[in-house]
Amino acid sequence: MKTNAKLSCRFFRIHDISIPKMLEMHAVFSQYYHNADLATFIQDMNKKSGVFILKDKTAGRIVGFSTWNEVEIDYRGKKAIGVFSGDTIVEKEYWGNKAMHTAFAIKMLSTKLLNPSTHVFWLLISKGYKTYLLMTNNFQRFYPRHDQHDVELEGLVDQYCNKLYPDYYQADSRILDFGDGYHALKSDVAAITSSMCAENDNIRFFNERNHEWRRGTEMPCIGEVSASALWHFFKKVTVGAFRVRKARRLQKSMA
Repeated sequence: MKTNAKLSCRFFRIHDISIPKMLEMHAVFSQYYHNADLATFIQDMNKKSGVFILKDKTAGRIVGFSTWNEVEIDYRGKKAIGVFSGDTIVEKEYWGNKAMHTAFAIKMLSTKLLNPSTHVFWLLISKGYKTYLLMTNNFQRFYPRHDQHDVELEGLVDQYCNKLYPDYYQADSRILDFGDGYHALKSDVAAITSSMCAENDNIRFFNERNHEWRRGTEMPCIGEVSASALWHFFKKVTVGAFRVRKARRLQKSMA
């Protein structure tokens, strides 16, 4: 991780994204994905309501982004909010930085506070294990997972996939298959090894469940946004930030 960079992450409505910003985002995206033509990228972006943009303020450039959209779903006979994440990418040298995760969590918290009596869920489709780990590492209740089978959340996955991607959802395997021309991770990005599967049950599960991820198939996921889940996340970020500052102070004292 690039520790000396000054990063900022801001949320923008899609209609507020300038052409230069869109081109810069596409340049980041095309570094890591095959079949990443500009026309399809812009078409997909226009289907979203907003995007978080991660910027290296020192270098003055965009180094990552994550999209945001809200979908109405039915939960126990009542209206619920599904916050849908589509494309998410961060340049490799910035992996591990929490600026984007924190901005996303703050907006998620705001959505929950503005709708206190409404259930909120994070809807995520994952073609790479790193994206899936964002859910396993930060949510208490989520689906799918290797150690539990939540039938209720499974039904919500079926619901939103049939609503958003009816032509591509494989209901038997619960995988989204957009075909061979869909953008897929390049071979040197987020590779999975046998030792990783042996050491981490979540990575093993992802690799087995979405075994064709290399050609771009997506594993749809869902997590319940609760006060305890958000508290757990912010506590981890605070502790992590404290440790980073402590390490930096130690480095300076030894210089």
